[in-house]
Amino acid sequence: MSQFILLLHERTTDFSGMSPEEMQSVIAEYSAWSQQMAEAGNLVGGHKLTADNGRRLSGWEGEFSATDGPHAEAKEVIGGLFHINAEDYDSAVELCRSCPHLKYGGRIELRQIDLID
Repeated sequence: MSQFILLLHERTTDFSGMSPEEMQSVIAEYSAWSQQMAEAGNLVGGHKLTADNGRRLSGWEGEFSATDGPHAEAKEVIGGLFHINAEDYDSAVELCRSCPHLKYGGRIELRQIDLID
């Protein structure tokens, strides 16, 4: 079994016009999808990221910097992630088809984890 990360990209305006009730409905859809994935043995974990700017870290040849970012002015952000098990990329893609993130105009970046023995 392989492991994959689903990076959930979204436009900063994707959910901005929703009422609190609509947002609760969206959250319930994500929760139901997560529960279904867990019951099938495919979900390792998942997290919604906070709306703050975070930090960008970089380093090279002994130099280190930490700056604010990515900034809220960005047109697209990573709003969360899921960690799943799947047989291969094709199976992982099929599992992602029903993710509510795609229903709301989001984009999923699917990456296989290199499990080093």
